[in-house]
Amino acid sequence: MFKRFRTCASGALVAAALAAGPGYAGDGHDHDRARQALEAGEILPLRTILDHVERDYPGQIMEVELEQKGERWIYEVKVLRTGGALVKLKFDGRTGHVLGAGERNIK
Repeated sequence: MFKRFRTCASGALVAAALAAGPGYAGDGHDHDRARQALEAGEILPLRTILDHVERDYPGQIMEVELEQKGERWIYEVKVLRTGGALVKLKFDGRTGHVLGAGERNIK
């Protein structure tokens, strides 16, 4: 459990660094590819995605991932809502459009 949290937290920090711009020096191949995608305009900054999440799905952001599936980049964000529901959101990395949303009660 702790290892997964640490991995998720590390991913969120990397994603936040990507949103900060080209000053970030990634230390892994995946991080470098994501940074290059941001610099090339292939993906939106994480801050843009998080603004959307905070506006439309208020709660505590638990996990953020950026994945490349084929030619498409996908941001996946998990949010713990006040009532105890865990919402899993998928966004198109280029446009910011919601690709899918799922919710489950964890209480």
